[in-house]
Amino acid sequence: MTTKRGPEDILDRLWARGRDFLGCRYVVMGGAMSWVSERHLVAAISEAGGFGVLACGSLSPDQLHDEIEGTRALTSKPFGVNLIVMHPRIEDLVELCVRTRVSHVVLAGGIPPGWAIKRIKDGGGNVLCFAPSEGMARRFIRSGVDALIIEGAEAGGHIGPVSTAVLAQEILPKVRDVPVFVAGGIGRGEAIMSYLQMGASGCQLGTRFACAVESIAHPAFKAALIRASARDAVVSVQIDPELPVIPVRALANRGTQLFLDMQRQGAARFRGGEISQPHAQLEIELFWAGALRRAVVEGDVENGSLMAGQSVGMVTREQPVREIIAELVEQALAAITSRQLREAV
Repeated sequence: MTTKRGPEDILDRLWARGRDFLGCRYVVMGGAMSWVSERHLVAAISEAGGFGVLACGSLSPDQLHDEIEGTRALTSKPFGVNLIVMHPRIEDLVELCVRTRVSHVVLAGGIPPGWAIKRIKDGGGNVLCFAPSEGMARRFIRSGVDALIIEGAEAGGHIGPVSTAVLAQEILPKVRDVPVFVAGGIGRGEAIMSYLQMGASGCQLGTRFACAVESIAHPAFKAALIRASARDAVVSVQIDPELPVIPVRALANRGTQLFLDMQRQGAARFRGGEISQPHAQLEIELFWAGALRRAVVEGDVENGSLMAGQSVGMVTREQPVREIIAELVEQALAAITSRQLREAV
């Protein structure tokens, strides 16, 4: 006679692989958001049973070292570090993560270099990277990556062209070699449950945590996200085909127009021979770093960048991290119970 599994047992079984890999109770990863995912928010996510991830962004090695040690002073639970592979000091940052024995390193912002993967793994760490397609997922696995994150265009910040739902359908049924975590547009536990049932090992959320009590984001930044709906989170427009820019999803404001102006100015200087194409592209990308800081740190929600995913409509109030995670788990369990009831009819 078989014993019917309860909702908790089913959820535990579905994300067991992700839990074992990350070392956390609930496989809810915090998306690495520049200026937002610092020691206080990351430690709060890990303390609540999730998996916090520090956003290195444009930080120097010394600044990242302070954040790593600061996080460890706040929690003894595991957490990760997100590194942008285009960072001019990426080698120093990788060495820092190895030296400080960071258990999980997320390599983002481009194709992770083979030397970085090898160095982190040789140093005892686990490597995660973002896979935009099944082909790239398999390429990364062959290169030694320990886990993958598939992030759809619904996400906030820099995004790819394909939706989360499509990526999940393309990759989850076929890629079983390593744990795969799903991100982009996720704001409720029912969505987490559906991706787990498709084969995901867990999910990553960013926008929900941006407005957590423990988030150091400026009150004006949080208020803007709380007021927003899904349709307010729009994708940036590329002006010049010879100056390709990675699309960014953020709330529409005056900063959106400033970015268009920035592109026009850069294109004019490039075409006039004043600066090179790489220089023009770098100036355009640096715009986002400064604009995001103005909004998150200084509270300039008119001229700064309000990066947010389309799940922003599900951010209705400021909540403690522990409450957010508990809510997500309760919703996932309720979804399991509902399915069991339907099957029993």
